[in-house]
Amino acid sequence: MDPIVMQAMVKWPSVPNVFGWLALDRRGNWLIKGDRIANPGIIAFIARNYAQDELGRWFFQNGPQRVFVTLGYTPLVACVAADAPSRLQSHLGQHIERVSGAWIDEDGSLLLRWEVGVGVLNDQDLTSVLAMLTDVRGNAPSDAELDRALDHDTRRQATGLYLDYAGNRVPIGRIRSTEVSRKFGFNPAPRQPEGEPEC
Repeated sequence: MDPIVMQAMVKWPSVPNVFGWLALDRRGNWLIKGDRIANPGIIAFIARNYAQDELGRWFFQNGPQRVFVTLGYTPLVACVAADAPSRLQSHLGQHIERVSGAWIDEDGSLLLRWEVGVGVLNDQDLTSVLAMLTDVRGNAPSDAELDRALDHDTRRQATGLYLDYAGNRVPIGRIRSTEVSRKFGFNPAPRQPEGEPEC
């Protein structure tokens, strides 16, 4: 977090939290009351001061005040780095060094876990990431293998696909979108606790 933010937290420790104002969509855009934030300085400030509390609620620490975030899907969003098409980064602008888990949900969304947490891949980058997918033999998957991987009617958890990223091959499993927040321990829609002052 920014030093100025930490100083403000010490100076004003009892500022009420904010709920329902800030959201993160599935493409990594910040929204305030439904309107997209476009100012690069504000986006960078939010990114530097974005964290998770002990209840799995993600928030933006705005000076002394916590602004809890409503999540469009996951607390992080992965995308292809603009300066390196073979690299991934989070919506916070941090390069993803190592992917430790990968899943496809019933809608065909690709979820990735890395050192910071779990994120959905921005759907606009799915075509670019297809080049990182392999079959069990390390070859580019066929159209039939891709179709089987997206078939959620099957009872098998494994898709038969792997994500080959940064020298590491990660098997891609299946997951239901309704299971994601529970499995990864986050609250997608924090609400104002009863009796807590409203801001």
